[in-house]
Formats: sequence, structure tokens, C-alpha cells
Amino acid sequence: MKKTFQWIMTYFGIVTFVFFLLGLAVPSWWTWVLSKVGGVSVLSVLLGIIMFGMGTTLSHKDFLVVFKHPRDVFLGAVAQYTIMPLLAYSLSRLFQLDPALTAGMVILGTCPGGTTSNVITYMSKGDLAYSVTMTSASTLLAPICTPLLTFLLIGKEIHFDPVAMFVSILEIVILPVALGVLLKTFLPKVTNFAMDYTPGISALTICLILAGVVASSRDALLSHLGLVLVVVMLFNLLGYLLGFVVAKVCGLSWKKAVTLAIEVGMQNSGLATGLAKVHFAAMPAAVIPGALFSVWFNLSGAALAWACINYLNPRFGEEELSVENGNLESAV
Repeated sequence: MKKTFQWIMTYFGIVTFVFFLLGLAVPSWWTWVLSKVGGVSVLSVLLGIIMFGMGTTLSHKDFLVVFKHPRDVFLGAVAQYTIMPLLAYSLSRLFQLDPALTAGMVILGTCPGGTTSNVITYMSKGDLAYSVTMTSASTLLAPICTPLLTFLLIGKEIHFDPVAMFVSILEIVILPVALGVLLKTFLPKVTNFAMDYTPGISALTICLILAGVVASSRDALLSHLGLVLVVVMLFNLLGYLLGFVVAKVCGLSWKKAVTLAIEVGMQNSGLATGLAKVHFAAMPAAVIPGALFSVWFNLSGAALAWACINYLNPRFGEEELSVENGNLESAV
């Protein structure tokens, strides 16, 4: 079982693509993902599992980094919640997306970073401690920033309830993350044992959500596939580029600049699709940007990590690499 979950994490990009195809090919298999059991949304439970898994990778020490390096963390949060929301809205207008797709793009842009960014940062030999801290900070800010920015960008054109979105994020993000952190703090042996499984379980859960969302919006997805895929690719790649440029302009080191680029460019697409499904239910196509992003950003992230390792990263001395690797292990 352990090897199975490790395999899922190792080949997450490929597994994601397979589930995407399965959602298109056999939509009847995945109707349960968007159903309710006893009045409880299965989708919300699945999102909670993902965020709980994220919480088990964190500790109270990760949040103390905010006070040790407040400038860098503040820069990361500002970049996350300015670059991506404005980029999502601008691309939607540039490509003249319809209201449903625009809503999906904006909700994707206003979501926090996801835990996949931590994995890609590690693979890219970036600053993992910084990545984890930025993911934590943007996630904690999500209940305020996500509904507020979504309302400011499209609230006058597309009706939704920002207060209800705020409550949703508290329920499916903050509460599960807090439970995960508490488990790691007070039952570290249990968490250490579970860490062999939780990343793979979270990855598989993301794939299940993706298949369910794709299955439910199959016709709309196929009719908009080419255009939205182009927009999503530009959104992701420009996020990497602008994040890196901002980091270098602000004087961050190469490692932190690469980390910031990855953190900015990789959104929590599982949360985005869930929020789009719940809060833009009258617009089924709103889930399409998040669904396509789930497939694309895993592939682009793996490619970016490969490029960083082989061509882009400056060569560090063995002593520096040893120190950095020690910091990475402590961050995990």
C-alpha cells in the first residue's frame, strides 16, 4: 500500500492526466464525487481530506518563520494575491471568455497556493522552508482574500455570495488544516507514520475531484477545450515568470526567487474547482478552468523542476548544498 501511494506521488502528473481522460470517457463512474450523502457534500469532504493532509505536513514552527522573515513572507502573500487574480481577470478579458469561464478563471486566480508547489520547489532545489511558509500564509489569508478579491473583480457582473464563500473556506480549508497541525503537534508519532500515506492519499483525492468535475461538465469542457487550455497555460506560465521577476526586483536570492515563482504560478486548483461548483452552480462551465489547470500545472511544474536542476539553477558548492538540504529536511 505504501509503495502504491508513493508511486502516485512520483507520477502525479501522469496519474492526473489519466483521471482527466477517465472523467471524459466514462462520466458515469464519477457522479458520486459531486453527490451528497446524508445531506453532506462528498466534494467538501474530499477537499477537507486534501487540506487535512496539508495540515499534517505543517507545524507551529512553520508559522514562526513569518516573524523571522516577515518581509519575504509579506512579499510572497502580496505577489500571490495580486499577480494571479489580476492575471486571471486580464486573460479572461483579453480572450473574451464568457461569464461562466471568467468566473472560473477569477476564482482560480484568487485561491491560495497549493501543496504541490512545495513538492515542485523541493524538486527544483528551491527554498522549501520558504515555500511551506508561503503556502501556509496564503491559505490562512484565503477566507478573506479569495471572496473579497473575487467580489472586487467580478462581483458587479456575476452574482455570488462572498459571505457564503468565506464560510465555505473556513469549513473546507482552515478547519481541516488546523486539525492536521494539531495532530502533528500533539501526536507526532502518529503523524510520522501517516506521512508515508497522506501525500499519496491527497494526490489521489485531487484526481477523484478532477474526474468528478470533468465528468459533470464534459460537454461544456469539450466545447471550450482549446481556448480555455490556452488561457490556463498562459496563466500558469506568466505566473511563474512574473513571480520570478518580482522576486529578483525585490532582491531575493536565486533560490527564493525560484520558490516564489513556483508558489505564485501554482494555485490550489482543487479548492478552485470546489468553490466554483458550489458558488457558481448556475454556471456549470465555471469549473472548467480549475479542472484543466489541475492537469496542466502538474506537467509544467515537473518540466520546470527538470529545467531548474539541469540548466537554470546556479551551481552551489557541496558545503552550501549540504546546509540547504539540512534546512529542507527540517522544513518537511
